[in-house]
Amino acid sequence: MTDIPARQIPPPGVLFLDHIAHFVPDMAAAAATLEALGFALTPWSEQSNRDAEGRSVPAGSANRCVMLDAGYLEFLTPTADTPIAAQIRAAIARHTGLHLIAFGTPDAAGDHARLARNGFEPLPPVNLQREVELEGGEMRTARFCVARVPPQAMPEGRIQFVQQITPECLWQPRYLAHTNGVTGLHAAFVVADDPEAVAARYARYTGMLPRAVRGFVQLRSARGAVYVGSDTACKSLFGCDAPAAPGLAGYGLACDRPELLLARLRALGCVTGEPSPGLYSAQLPQAIGSAWVFGTPAAYADWLSPGCG
Repeated sequence: MTDIPARQIPPPGVLFLDHIAHFVPDMAAAAATLEALGFALTPWSEQSNRDAEGRSVPAGSANRCVMLDAGYLEFLTPTADTPIAAQIRAAIARHTGLHLIAFGTPDAAGDHARLARNGFEPLPPVNLQREVELEGGEMRTARFCVARVPPQAMPEGRIQFVQQITPECLWQPRYLAHTNGVTGLHAAFVVADDPEAVAARYARYTGMLPRAVRGFVQLRSARGAVYVGSDTACKSLFGCDAPAAPGLAGYGLACDRPELLLARLRALGCVTGEPSPGLYSAQLPQAIGSAWVFGTPAAYADWLSPGCG
């Protein structure tokens, strides 16, 4: 487990699916739901930016996270009247749930330059930080560099690149002790009116090659993938209506024992399904919103195989 933080940083020239984020109005309710689902959570943490002089400026948001062996799940809530908080509130007004996909990069500045070359007019890079307590009680500053674009450039949500500078601050053993068999973030799903055109835009944005699979267009990184599909394709997979396009329909979790998570979801009264043998779906409680598919790596491989379904 000690090498898990180091494994979160991609090699040069490679992207990972680093994390997704839910925007939630009530962090206490979200945390209670996640704990009932068998997750260990990081503590409440206020976020801040650094200005040009290096001073800490409150971002107006706070988070709690579910750290996984591969990637993590973030739960964000607004805390003040700032531009970032206003964006989060506007997204929550549309629906509570998934509004962010972050690709892990070893070079946020390089991705920022590439976005500019490809006509995305990226916003200035953002240096985010938050205070984190290590297991021995020492306080450390967790730091990240984020490259993102104006909302209209990627209207499905906040689609960004993040460079993890201090992964050892986040991936602490005590936050990896989940009791539901979940091991990693496997995939994110985008709902689109024109999946091929949207996937082509994501290809320009990420440099990943699109290919058609199972009614979706897949863009695969070195760890994790994005799937772009119609509302019909998303509903067939997740078993529930997707948010209106353009939007983020849900995401996939990797599990070593999916029956553990399935039992916890059913105990909470969640609607579940099995769109492919061994691959399960769930509509999540309103406190966190969105939808999951989950299963073992072998179950995902079976779903992708031409003869499945």
